[in-house]
Amino acid sequence: MKWTLRTIVSGAALLLAVACGKEKEARAELERARTLYESRQFPAARNAIDTLRMRYPKELGVMKEALQLMRLVERGESERNIAYCDSLIPVREKEVETLKAGFVLERDARYEEVGRYVRPEHAVERNIGRSYLRCGVNEQGEIFLASVYSGGAPINHTGLKIAAPDGTYAVTADIPYDGGANYRFKDDGRTTEVVTYSGDKGLDAIRFVDGVADGTRLRAEYTGGRAFAIGLTEADCRAIRATLRLAEALTDIDALKKERQKATRKVAYIEEREAKGR
Repeated sequence: MKWTLRTIVSGAALLLAVACGKEKEARAELERARTLYESRQFPAARNAIDTLRMRYPKELGVMKEALQLMRLVERGESERNIAYCDSLIPVREKEVETLKAGFVLERDARYEEVGRYVRPEHAVERNIGRSYLRCGVNEQGEIFLASVYSGGAPINHTGLKIAAPDGTYAVTADIPYDGGANYRFKDDGRTTEVVTYSGDKGLDAIRFVDGVADGTRLRAEYTGGRAFAIGLTEADCRAIRATLRLAEALTDIDALKKERQKATRKVAYIEEREAKGR
């Protein structure tokens, strides 16, 4: 094929026109992302910039501006998250203080750094020698359910099933004997067994109690060993529901504080990059 000067010039002009067209399109997309950012539509602005990067990766000048804009978007998102957390944390903390008024804090300062909130009716000293369910939440928001057995002979239980008269039920995880979460001892010829279902291990059973109608006669069956069951009183159910509300509030505060820390670190990182001109 014979190339003429006219052909070469025409081809170059065409390539230049295409390149200019691509840059114009990319810059229009960039301005659309900038408009979204300025109107504080941060997720939409982020998506627009990501799309711009995929469509026009060779438009280096536009890509550099898009990177700078993305940092502004990330900073805007983080600052908004900080403001949101700052507004909500005091509200939830006030709710927690109200909820905690119905609980007692159990903590042995000699060896425990984190205490547990329990309803007075579930305090250990008020239930010595009694089989019952004990529900509480630690200061960090982790809820637990414990099945306590007291009797003349061991039943060696490892789990719990809570059932309603209509046949519906929920179960805990199975906790094999380990001397910790599942421990047993004898005192004066009487056996005590305590199995603790922390966090997700007992959450289904707790939520089941929370979800049944007031006045429903629930039955707690100790599973994994010799058959044994107790009925839950209305006071037991109220205590479990109240504990779940407190756990949810404490967990929300913990999550908000972690989100605020994350956003604060992000802003500091962006400011550091900007200071270095990168």
